[in-house]
Amino acid sequence: MNPINPRYGAVAGPQALFDEGLRQHMLRVYNYMALGLVITGLVAFVVGSTPALYVPIFGSPLKWVVMLAPLAFVFFFSFKIQTMSASTAQITFWAFCAVMGLSLASVFLVFTGMSIARTFFITATMFGATSLYGYATKRDLSRMGSFLMMGLFGVIIASVVNIFLGSSALQFAISVIGIVVFVGLTAYDTQNIKEQYSENFDQESNQKLAVFGALSLYLNFVNIFQLLLNFTGERE
Repeated sequence: MNPINPRYGAVAGPQALFDEGLRQHMLRVYNYMALGLVITGLVAFVVGSTPALYVPIFGSPLKWVVMLAPLAFVFFFSFKIQTMSASTAQITFWAFCAVMGLSLASVFLVFTGMSIARTFFITATMFGATSLYGYATKRDLSRMGSFLMMGLFGVIIASVVNIFLGSSALQFAISVIGIVVFVGLTAYDTQNIKEQYSENFDQESNQKLAVFGALSLYLNFVNIFQLLLNFTGERE
């Protein structure tokens, strides 16, 4: 017997139940991501505005630990997400966001607060529009995803090379290409998160999917923000 939809008093079919479950799942993903950004922003602001905190970190070799720690968290997530519980996945995600905040604290030492806020809202607008496209489009973005992943590896390799070269022209190219890649990945990841959802999964599995999906979108947002700062950020 089909359940009754309490809002409309009509019989809710399987498709209506699936659509409602998917809507709740996507809201959970975006809520996790948004809270993660809040944690990152608060940690970055507090550390970046407190000399007693940022001097010991960025004035010593400890800065390399802080800069590389988020990457370690991402690898840990990727390999352990299948075996960890949903609650552990959430705790790990919040810890990752806090560590990312430590890494991004240097942004408040380099750029003005006004330009950081402006860049954040530009990033939010770009991200929101692209993620909405990824959710709503009927076009299969899987082929684009493969191309974007190759572009991502290219950006990473070029960024490592430029650490030693220090080329402003190469950095400009990396920033432009990187923004295109991460904007595209936002649409691709959103569609992928939507397609991974299944009403046949148990609540624990869907909870972990939501956390991992939030991590993917969070990383896209943060990378777009950092790359845009190269163009819109005003230095102190």
